[in-house]
Amino acid sequence: MSFSKADHSVNPPNIAIPRDYNAAADLVERNLPARAGKLAYIDDAGQYTFADLSARVNRFGSGLLSLGLQMEQRVLIAMLDTIDWPTAFLGAIKAGVVPIAVNTLLTTKDYEFMLADSRAQALLVSEALYPQFAPLVGRLPFLKHVIVSGADAKGHTAFKDVLARGRTELAAAPTTRDDPCFWLYSSGSTGMPKGTVHVHSSMMMTAELYARATIGLMESDLCFSAAKLFFAYGLGNALSFPLAVGATTVLMAERPTPAAVFKRLTELKPSVFYGVPTLYAAMLADPAFPKKGSLALRMCVSAGEALPPQIAKGFKEKTGIEVLDGIGSTEMLHIFLANRPGDLRYGTTGKAVTGYALRLVDEQGNPVKPGELGELQISGDTSAAYYWNNLEKSRNTFAGRWTRSGDKYLQDADGYYVYGGRSDDMLKVSGIYVSPAEVEAALISHDAVLEAAVVGAEDDNKLVKPKAYVVLKQGQTASDELKSALQQHVKDKLAPYKYPRWIEFIGELPKTATGKIQRFKLRA
Repeated sequence: MSFSKADHSVNPPNIAIPRDYNAAADLVERNLPARAGKLAYIDDAGQYTFADLSARVNRFGSGLLSLGLQMEQRVLIAMLDTIDWPTAFLGAIKAGVVPIAVNTLLTTKDYEFMLADSRAQALLVSEALYPQFAPLVGRLPFLKHVIVSGADAKGHTAFKDVLARGRTELAAAPTTRDDPCFWLYSSGSTGMPKGTVHVHSSMMMTAELYARATIGLMESDLCFSAAKLFFAYGLGNALSFPLAVGATTVLMAERPTPAAVFKRLTELKPSVFYGVPTLYAAMLADPAFPKKGSLALRMCVSAGEALPPQIAKGFKEKTGIEVLDGIGSTEMLHIFLANRPGDLRYGTTGKAVTGYALRLVDEQGNPVKPGELGELQISGDTSAAYYWNNLEKSRNTFAGRWTRSGDKYLQDADGYYVYGGRSDDMLKVSGIYVSPAEVEAALISHDAVLEAAVVGAEDDNKLVKPKAYVVLKQGQTASDELKSALQQHVKDKLAPYKYPRWIEFIGELPKTATGKIQRFKLRA
């Protein structure tokens, strides 16, 4: 199943997605039979052609149905980036089951909320991640199946057994372009994640508007995304984009350290690389950065947080390759504002991606004057349908055709957008949202802490990280040892990337007359 498009060039495509449409069927079957023998994926264990992928998708989708999963029921995916991830995600979608892709760096408490909130009927989990879920098994009334990817199924159903019980042929479920297709959980300003519901048409729309029309991704490309598949950003980079154009993708299960990334860049020689600014900075600081002649890159993309100019320039000096900075969101699914080949300006996020309209408004919703900061709002067909079980936030975020980003921008005289921070108190750390309130609650749970406030602060690379201001209880003494203890306390309570990189002890926090913390004074 596919849809018409004007051409395969970088001109704006003519997208016409039919009403009766299944995203997985389109993404997989468009590569058959012409590319059946071409490599679709290379992971740490092997290589898989488009024909292999199709068979795995069909087997897993039909395997889920044989377990009793039904159309529109939900399954939660907490898996590392191996061939099993696209197999599970696309297999579920083709069968009409709705996959929920979740961050693999979270805590048991986070996963308990997501499983209960989504009422997922099945959990698909990598063996290495299972310990985070073990305490939840048997406690959640809707969770009927646990499927484990890896050598040890931990007493549950093995992923390979679901494949074995499936069939190599699977008719796509009778979904429409506007049916719920998959969810991604987006962090909220109170720390409570929101189930962001995307429809079947959205993945192909992002592929056509950004991958094909904006950056010119090609069938001949070998793609490597350090951003994982559970991110909206990584999902496009390593699944919908390459499948839409018939490119090959490298998957990496391990954490994206500079050493791990350098290994793939030099040994497999991808032509397109996707990362986040924190990773680009870490790569540049690593003395093992590969020599220019050992790379085969033609294009690099950055998103997740604003890319400081010095990082982009440093990467260009070492590789000869420009890093194309852009911004997307869980709500819009992928990048809607971007620098592009031949049209890049350092220190900006570029211009609107074709197919999206942008506007900057003040707190009353009125357009700001040229050169002034305003909240960025986006209109485009890839916007999520709504937040699950969250009517108030849905109405606040999805205002008719406009989606509120929460990001502040100004537009310069030449039309380029310049990032100016957040409209709320949320922080972007290594491309992942962090709620100050959540970190504050973790700090306050320590016996020595009376009060805490968390704000964003820039490190030496101009990248934002959490900084905590802490008021100690009477009788407690500030010390470097206590700082280290509080940082470890937060790591033990929350996902490790959320811990405060700096802690400053103060006598009292600035507050309003009603007792609300004035974080803007701490930021100043």
